[in-house]
Amino acid sequence: MENAILEQKAPAHIPVMTQEVIDYLITREDGLYVDATLGLGGHTKSILNSTNYKSRIIGLDVDEEAITIAGNNLSKYKSNIIFRNSNFSDIDRVLLDLERGEVDGIVADLGMSSFQLDSSGRGFSLIRDEQLDMRMDARLRFTAFDLINEMSVDEISKVLKVYGEERWSRRIAKRIVSTRNDKPINTSAELANLVFEAIPKKFHPQRIHPATKTFQAFRIAVNHELDSIEEFIGKAIPFLKTGGRLVIISFHSLEDRLVKKLFNNLSSPCICPPDLPMCGCGKRSELNILTRSPLIPSEAEIANNPRSRSAKMRVGEKL
Repeated sequence: MENAILEQKAPAHIPVMTQEVIDYLITREDGLYVDATLGLGGHTKSILNSTNYKSRIIGLDVDEEAITIAGNNLSKYKSNIIFRNSNFSDIDRVLLDLERGEVDGIVADLGMSSFQLDSSGRGFSLIRDEQLDMRMDARLRFTAFDLINEMSVDEISKVLKVYGEERWSRRIAKRIVSTRNDKPINTSAELANLVFEAIPKKFHPQRIHPATKTFQAFRIAVNHELDSIEEFIGKAIPFLKTGGRLVIISFHSLEDRLVKKLFNNLSSPCICPPDLPMCGCGKRSELNILTRSPLIPSEAEIANNPRSRSAKMRVGEKL
C-alpha cells in the first residue's frame, strides 16, 4: 500500500541533459557506474538503455522516499542496480562497504527532483503551502522552520547573502524577525508572501518569483549542500579508474563556481606561490578537465523542460 501511495505522488520526471551525460560518462558498455544523486532514476535508466543493459549502477540518494520511488520506477532493471540511502558525500563509505575498489564513472545531478519540488510536501516549492522543512534527509536535526524562527537578523541576512546572493538580504531578514515576533512562520506560502512584500515591487525579477533566492538559501543551509559538494568531489576521485569520468550538473552559480574551482585545483600540477623558484609542494594533476566551459542544455531541451534552463555540466577525467 505504501509503495502505491508513493507511485501516485510521484510526478513525471524529466532528467536533465541525458544525452550529454551518456556521451561523456560512458567509457565501457559493461562498466560499473555510480549515480550519486539517484532522484527518481532518470539518469540511471538512460545509462542502462544506452549500454544495452550491460552496465551496472550503484544508485545513491539521501532522500529515502525518493529511493523508494526510484526502486519502483526501475524495478525491471533491479538486477543491474544496487540502491543505497546515502548522501553523495558518503560515496567512499558506500563503495568500501560494497567492496568496490574502482568504478568507470560517476554522475551527480545537484538539482532538485520534480518529486521534491512538487510532491514531497516539505516546503521546497514557493508556490505551495507546505510546512517549512526543506530537509532532503529526514535524519538531519534542523529544518528550515528552525532556522527561520530561531536565527538572528544578522544570521539570517548572512545565509541569504552567502547562499542566495540576495541583494535585499538584510531587509528580508528584518521582515522575517518582525513577523515571527507576532507568530511563528510555519509554511512555505507564508515565507514566500513575506519576501514578496519585503522587496520593493520595482525590483521584483521578471522571470522568477522574488522569493526564489531566499528559498534556495535556506535549502542550502539546511542541507549543508556546498560542504557536501566539496566533500563528494574529494572522495569521488580516488574511486575512479584511470580514464574514468566525473560528471557534475549544477543549477545555480554558487554550485557551478565551486565545481569549477575544485576541478581546477585537481587539474593543477602545482599549488606553490608563483614567486617560488621551483615547486616544493610535489602535487600532481589528478584530473583532466574535458569541459573548459560548462555545457548547457539545448534550446530544444529547454523548450521541452523549462526547469533545465539553468543547468550547467562539467566533466573531468581521472589521470
